[in-house]
Amino acid sequence: MHRSGLIARLERHLALTEEERAAISRAEQREIRLKPGEILMAEGGTSHALFVVHYGWLHSAARLAAGGRQILRFHYAGDLIGTSSIAWSQASATLTAVSDCTVTELPKADLGQIFRQQPRLAGLLYAIAAAENVAMSDRLTSIGRKGAAERLTTLLLDILARLRVTAGGVIDSFDLPLTQSDIGDALGLTKVHVNRTIRALERDGVIERNGRRVRILDPELQMRRTGFVDRYGEIETAWLPPAP
Repeated sequence: MHRSGLIARLERHLALTEEERAAISRAEQREIRLKPGEILMAEGGTSHALFVVHYGWLHSAARLAAGGRQILRFHYAGDLIGTSSIAWSQASATLTAVSDCTVTELPKADLGQIFRQQPRLAGLLYAIAAAENVAMSDRLTSIGRKGAAERLTTLLLDILARLRVTAGGVIDSFDLPLTQSDIGDALGLTKVHVNRTIRALERDGVIERNGRRVRILDPELQMRRTGFVDRYGEIETAWLPPAP
């Protein structure tokens, strides 16, 4: 099995000990490979494990009463996903592959073992989850208070900020495997409106596209215009207990 994507992400914020790395590696179990559109965990189904993303993109979505869906989050390499269902025995959202994906299963019981034996890891995982919840609140505010162009720009800035953590440095472009329906279901827009908004962002010099490759031409300027705050780049670790 390849090196844990979760270990790589955690070590962006904290130098792990050999014992901490070994604890994560032991907890990660069977490897699962998914094709685009395949469901990893269904809303309302049994929730006995979380999953570590090693490769590819997934999203979490909730069913709507009218039959549609609301995409809640996108997930990338290094993410520990399924955390929204950790409090219940049933999944609160459906996890679906957006692209070809590789994940490993991390049973809840094994995560509990990490929390008991590795307090620094427990604290860091909690801090990252808290940061992601604030990022979720930011996006909900964007959906509720901003127009289509600002919503889409904010989403692209959020994706860029998250992928910069995975890439280990500054990047200004990325491959976007999302369909216009995916983007619409994440932002509360119709597919037609998404198409129109993407073209407007290109026309106005906010982004440029080459196939699926998207480049934000001036991320700092767009951050100022939209009020976007990067919730992923820095995680405070000074409060964590010292390494054993």
